[in-house]
Amino acid sequence: MENNQEGRLKTDPFIRHHCPNFLLCLFQPSLPEAKYRPYLKQQRRAGMQCGRGFQQLLVVLLWCGVLFPVAAEDVYRQQREVMLDEVERELRVLAVPFGLEGLSPRLRVAMADVPRHEFVPPQQRANAYQNRPLSIGYGQTISQPLIVALMTELLQVSAGDRVFELGTGSGYQAAVLDRLGVDVYSMEIVEELADQAKQRLQQLGFDRIRVHLGDGYHGLPQAAPFDAIIVTAAGSHVPPPLVRQLKRGGRMVLPVGNRYHVQQLVLVIKGLDGSLTTQEILPVSFVPLTGSH
Repeated sequence: MENNQEGRLKTDPFIRHHCPNFLLCLFQPSLPEAKYRPYLKQQRRAGMQCGRGFQQLLVVLLWCGVLFPVAAEDVYRQQREVMLDEVERELRVLAVPFGLEGLSPRLRVAMADVPRHEFVPPQQRANAYQNRPLSIGYGQTISQPLIVALMTELLQVSAGDRVFELGTGSGYQAAVLDRLGVDVYSMEIVEELADQAKQRLQQLGFDRIRVHLGDGYHGLPQAAPFDAIIVTAAGSHVPPPLVRQLKRGGRMVLPVGNRYHVQQLVLVIKGLDGSLTTQEILPVSFVPLTGSH
């Protein structure tokens, strides 16, 4: 090192462009007087420009790594509200014949708190807040938000209720129920989907939901009886094991019918005397119920 005629530090080209002490030039710490540590002072002065460059790079990286995800979450949140506005309008019309007032404020809050884009494959995220079913692989789908809302409203659950779900799928329906304060026991017959749903729900903070692998047609006797049961795949009839595991006074909502014919969404109410009342709600189209039955 040597001083030029103007008294400024003349640095070696390697030091100017490569900054041998990364942390020193990046954070520019306070150092003792130059007469005690002349080399470090030279390093610091030589590295100031390098440090500014690294700091600018950090700003860019922080913008991409922090602000972009925050902005994306804001976009998803806005899309979710638009989706719920549409669901509310349509449900207001659908629900009248069944004594419902439409999308309850309680359910709207619950659905607004569930990030649907986290429950679909990456290639489907752009479509996550469209009011339609989406493929999640393995021949299965995530239900249309309108149908999720309708089925949930028909259950008329209260906080603390015990609910059985046949067909976990992505875990979205279970997450909505969880946000209503109920205890959810969900069963999925496709092992890959069960594993994915369990991991996804835990990562998103829905750790109260119990996901089981198995044939949901037979229910979950060890956790019965249930205040409500929801089925997200269509069979040709109402499964008798689920009827037995439904509490008196409880409700079950499920699609019934053949995949090649019209399916009906059916509400089953178990009276306090054990009698059953069934009501057809509207035509639907669900994936078929699979299993040993």
